[in-house]
Amino acid sequence: MPIVDVSLVAGRSPEELRGLISAVHEAVVRSLKVPDASVRVVLREVPATHWAAGDVTIAER
Repeated sequence: MPIVDVSLVAGRSPEELRGLISAVHEAVVRSLKVPDASVRVVLREVPATHWAAGDVTIAER
């Protein structure tokens, strides 16, 4: 059972998130040739104040 865990900055619309889930699911099914029902996709939305690179948060950019 493949599990894909995606972390992204919060703020996208429900429609965008749903589209991402579908695209990731389709890519896994196609790439690994596994049944639809076996694929799990987890989206983790992180506030911009909690995501940093180089000691600068996305919110500070």
